[in-house]
Amino acid sequence: MTDDNLLPFCFPAVCRKKITAAFDGGRISSDGGVMLLAQADRRLGIAERLARAIPDARDPDRITHLLPDILRARIFAIACGYEDADDLDRLRFDPAFKLACGRLPDSGRNLCSQPTVSRCENAPDLRDLIRLMGVMVDLYCASYMKPPEAVTLDIDDTVDVVHGHQQLSLFNAHYNERCFLPIHVYDTATSRPVAVLLRPGKTPSGIEIRGHLRRLVRRIRKHWPATRITIRGDGHYGRPEVMQWCDENGIDFIFGLPGNTVLDRLVKETADDIRTRRALDQNPCLRGFAETSYQAKSWNIDRRACARIEATTKASTSASSSPASRPGQPSMSTVRSTAPEARPRTSSNCTRRSWPPIAPAAAARSPTRCG
Repeated sequence: MTDDNLLPFCFPAVCRKKITAAFDGGRISSDGGVMLLAQADRRLGIAERLARAIPDARDPDRITHLLPDILRARIFAIACGYEDADDLDRLRFDPAFKLACGRLPDSGRNLCSQPTVSRCENAPDLRDLIRLMGVMVDLYCASYMKPPEAVTLDIDDTVDVVHGHQQLSLFNAHYNERCFLPIHVYDTATSRPVAVLLRPGKTPSGIEIRGHLRRLVRRIRKHWPATRITIRGDGHYGRPEVMQWCDENGIDFIFGLPGNTVLDRLVKETADDIRTRRALDQNPCLRGFAETSYQAKSWNIDRRACARIEATTKASTSASSSPASRPGQPSMSTVRSTAPEARPRTSSNCTRRSWPPIAPAAAARSPTRCG
């Protein structure tokens, strides 16, 4: 639209000079949706809450941009697709962004630039980051009109590929990329974000996961002391330190469990029955469920493990198992194994998928998804 050759076909000649001047002066913006973000920020007070969690050590007499204004401009820019702080060097003149941040498009003071944003982003320390996560948890709890009776929180990490040598970035052989592996926590019933933790690109240890969950649950308990909390995660979250901490603090959990020869032997009878019934009925696919008691060497108690077994025309079964935290609460997570129909012994490898609890009586008729 800014091309002079296109303007005569779009606007009358009398308006051409005014429109060109408006583009040159930066009084027209292509990011009108930022106004909706501004309304959400005013209603929730996100920028103000985050700013209160970060101590501002700048000289008050020399401050040009307040901390909430810096955070607000950075948040709006990321939400509109401008991920780099360098984009603020141009967006600081954008009339829509200025209006969203409470400044007049033409006569208002310009927004902060990239150096100001970079200094702000590098100022918080570890304790400040923990307080910032607490603000997110407070916003999540405030989204409920009243404390719920129970919530299920899904915890998982996702790959965030980096292009360079940023701090905390590591090479991850599973993804074959240099990346971060931030942890995301969501409410499974409402899909609302609960917490996001930026961390190095490596699999978290049991001690690290326990620390994150301890801070998360402690913050939630301040708002919901009587709410029943269930943690659901993949196999690498089912560490002995995590399960023991959950038992000691009354937290239910559903974690994936990598397969092994002991688990294969425990579900062997059920797996043979499913394979046989599938072959006799000529079904393309037949699924079933089994549960057993299992204790790994690193566990302090026996735990209930539930398995999903799937027989197909490719002569394969997939057995799944996971520890459950309560005797009456079976849980489920996929572990795939393959073997000929005539040989019940299987070899297993863990997949990256977790499942909700399924009651034993309804397990056979409950729909499931392949991991």
